[in-house]
Amino acid sequence: MTRRNGAALAAILLLAGQRQLLAPSPPEAPFPCPSGSLEEALKRAEALPRLHSLLVSRRGERLAEQYFNGARAARPANVKSVSKSVISALVGIAIDRKLLPGVGTPIARYFPELSARGADPKKRAITIGDLLAMRSGLVSTSSRNYGSWVRSPNWVRYVLSRPLESDPGAETNYSTGNTHLLSAILTRATGQSTYAFAKKALAEPLGITFGPWARDPQGIYLGGNEMTMTPRQMLRFGELYLGRGAIDGRRIVSESWIDASFTPRGSSPISGKRHGYGWWISEMAGAPVYYAWGFGGQYIIVAPSLELVVATTSSPHVGEDRRDHRTALWSLLEEVVGRFSSAAACESAPRDAPDDVLSSGL
Repeated sequence: MTRRNGAALAAILLLAGQRQLLAPSPPEAPFPCPSGSLEEALKRAEALPRLHSLLVSRRGERLAEQYFNGARAARPANVKSVSKSVISALVGIAIDRKLLPGVGTPIARYFPELSARGADPKKRAITIGDLLAMRSGLVSTSSRNYGSWVRSPNWVRYVLSRPLESDPGAETNYSTGNTHLLSAILTRATGQSTYAFAKKALAEPLGITFGPWARDPQGIYLGGNEMTMTPRQMLRFGELYLGRGAIDGRRIVSESWIDASFTPRGSSPISGKRHGYGWWISEMAGAPVYYAWGFGGQYIIVAPSLELVVATTSSPHVGEDRRDHRTALWSLLEEVVGRFSSAAACESAPRDAPDDVLSSGL
């Protein structure tokens, strides 16, 4: 081989080596993300004697649906104070339709007795937003006061006659009386019962049904308690909020109402949990969650960052084990959300880029 031929061969080999360095690397194996399997959580759920159902959907796809302790899919559950979140949705729809002026409207517009001679003038400052946020300032009708309230001959009058324990809008104090006043306002503003308005404005667009529930002695449907829904209907309602007020391409309530509902307005002085307009606000596994919460373990949990909705029903009856159940159920729900939180973090993690250090110098 001549010196010239040897130099030419060396150049060819060098060029081939450079091309090999520049060639794209073969596809990497899939990043080992967590599978988000719910099997372990469902096994834990089976051990909870008060639990009746657990449903999970992500991006509108139902991933888990299991029933326990004799419960069935078609059997409506008493969702207790989950009803407050439904009442909040109805108020939002009424505002969207201009049937109510807005959350800043004083409730004295609907209850003239608040402007009567001898009435506490501070009560005239209570607004629709104060009722939604549990900041009316009125002494609560819940907990130990609930029985005397529902045994009274006029539930609305009873609530309005409660003394103020704080200025309206100042402090959070949980009370079903607040949401019952909202039901009375909806009845007067829409010209129909809360039940009729709920069926037409919310249930029918969602493709679900509401059965009638308890009414007060004047025929006003109880605002904030005793509604019945199947677990699938609860999941559907949660998906409406996940969709920011729209579902299946249909707008039911405005995006601005979802935002307002999920904005913290105060915190419970007992639990410290934050509260919006009819929704509780917390975190699970590092993800923000917004949830409807009913006595005994009725939950609709919406985790927008994970595109996740979880619904549970439990025995609504008073029992010595109900607090233990609530603790165990919350832990279980954190486990469920945590699986998807880990998977979401993995999905958004950057993949390792091909090594281009050598090629950058050529």
